[in-house]
Amino acid sequence: MEIPEPTRRRHIRHARRRARSSEMSRYAGKPMALLWRYIARRKVSHLIVLVSVLAAVGCALASQWGIKNLVDALPSGRTHPAVVMRAFVILVGLILADNLFWRVGGWIAARTFVTVTGDIRREMFAYLTAHPPAFFADKQPGVLSSRISATANAAYILENTASWTAIPPCLTVIGAIIMVGAVSVPMSAALVAVSGILAFGVYVLASRGTSRHHAFAARAAAVDGELVDIIGNMGLVRAFSAIGRERRRLDEQLGVETKARTGSLLYLEKLRLLHAIATAILSAGMLGWTLWLWSMDRATTGDVVLISSLGFAILHGTRDLAVAFVDLTQYVARLGEASAILLAPHAMPEHHDAPPLHVTTATIDFNNVTFAYPGRRPVLNGLNLQIRAGERVGLVGPSGAGKSTILALIQHFYEPASGTVSISGQDISKVGQDSLQAAISIVPQDVSLFHRTLLENIRYGVPKANEADVKRACEDANCMDILSALPDGLDTVVGDRGTKLSGGQRQRIAIARAILRDSPILLLDEATSSLDSASEAAIQLALERLMQNRTVVAIAHRLSTLQSFDRIVVVNRGRVVQDGSPSELANVPGIYRDTLTRQRKRSTPPPELA
Repeated sequence: MEIPEPTRRRHIRHARRRARSSEMSRYAGKPMALLWRYIARRKVSHLIVLVSVLAAVGCALASQWGIKNLVDALPSGRTHPAVVMRAFVILVGLILADNLFWRVGGWIAARTFVTVTGDIRREMFAYLTAHPPAFFADKQPGVLSSRISATANAAYILENTASWTAIPPCLTVIGAIIMVGAVSVPMSAALVAVSGILAFGVYVLASRGTSRHHAFAARAAAVDGELVDIIGNMGLVRAFSAIGRERRRLDEQLGVETKARTGSLLYLEKLRLLHAIATAILSAGMLGWTLWLWSMDRATTGDVVLISSLGFAILHGTRDLAVAFVDLTQYVARLGEASAILLAPHAMPEHHDAPPLHVTTATIDFNNVTFAYPGRRPVLNGLNLQIRAGERVGLVGPSGAGKSTILALIQHFYEPASGTVSISGQDISKVGQDSLQAAISIVPQDVSLFHRTLLENIRYGVPKANEADVKRACEDANCMDILSALPDGLDTVVGDRGTKLSGGQRQRIAIARAILRDSPILLLDEATSSLDSASEAAIQLALERLMQNRTVVAIAHRLSTLQSFDRIVVVNRGRVVQDGSPSELANVPGIYRDTLTRQRKRSTPPPELA
């Protein structure tokens, strides 16, 4: 079954987009480089915000000079009122300009900074989805989702803190020191030296607190993941009367997080206290120095007022700068911690120019495939298996034999340690993954449904399918009774993971979804395991229609569902130990015949019920 040309082009675009996304791995654990990636995309908007802040701070500092100018003009004001009026107008103009520039910067930032958070969430999610299933196996979904939000929120707070809390006081301190130089150059030089020593001390002490901030970020993410895990399994919690136990478990987690957060915040408070004492002494020294100059008639009354106001500006500016710097350190640490987890290099990266899978004949070939899950013994050992186009093959074997692994490798969820898996003669590790998935439909044992409408779930593989096509798929999958029983039919929201439906209903919905997708390869993983006897016969007929002219690979523990298949492949310890038609294997000693005999005995009613 050939993939249409528009679909092929779309798969190529998706592959290139994923390849660009994979470049983000170089930002793992590099928070400032990651933040700059998004700032650089909107240089003009960020430049406007920066210029607005610079202009606003400049006007605020000039207002201090305006006050000095007004004070110095007052003694001669009664005889020369024009001088006072001019000083008044200049001061008012500077105050108005100060407020105007803040509002311009705030208006632009309100759009730009929020857009950056959207960009981060979008690309973080795109990068996360390109990880193979093994990445998600040992990570809680809540932890990963919270880290995406934490990354975006940390970037937003960093931009806001830098723009409104860090840059303004930094510029204020620099500008104030320059203006102090107009009154006394030695005082200005002393301020530069003291401010430099103070800034360096704050930097060193703040750096020592980074481990505390990392610990808090990690614990906060762990608590988020724990909450999602408990809420997502609330039915299980209630079934085992474990609400009290889970509350105690969460209390322990919250206790650890609270301790980590308290340690982080107390360290910040120590820094702020140290800085407050230092800047208070600095301001008092400045004012005393200015009064000494005034007493020697080397400074005007306006100079005293100017130095006093600049002293408070430096006091508040350096304090705000220290607070902002420490806050920035905390959120840089959080951004770095989250990005290090989310942007871990992809274990199975897709090359941007990988050609789409071109299915002429839906053959599947395992050529000497060996595979082991991380930290475990090999599940498949040199497996060789050839499945012809249009053939229906059932996989049989004991638990852990490798049946589910075979289905996973066909979908390229994992990379074999050695050997190749090919479809239509093409190594699936070297083709576009979107085109590979488009060639495969699957009905899993554990059916996943979104917290969306039934219509959206059924046409998830074919989003543009019309309602008539969806209803035909439902008829073929024997789902029409489900639609008639639901209050809103196809518009019914099925709940988280489909909790509003029974297990059998969810499985029939999955069959309808596979029917609608209409792919050349069909994978069935215990597709009828949750159905009652009455529904199973009807579903078998639906599956028979679905399997026509398709290559089918099915796992089924009930061997009765495989009797119409072309081949049975018995897998044990990662190898094919038996291969033949159901009738042939039924007469050959081995795993298949033994299993078939046991199941027939269990299904035979006792004599008194026969």
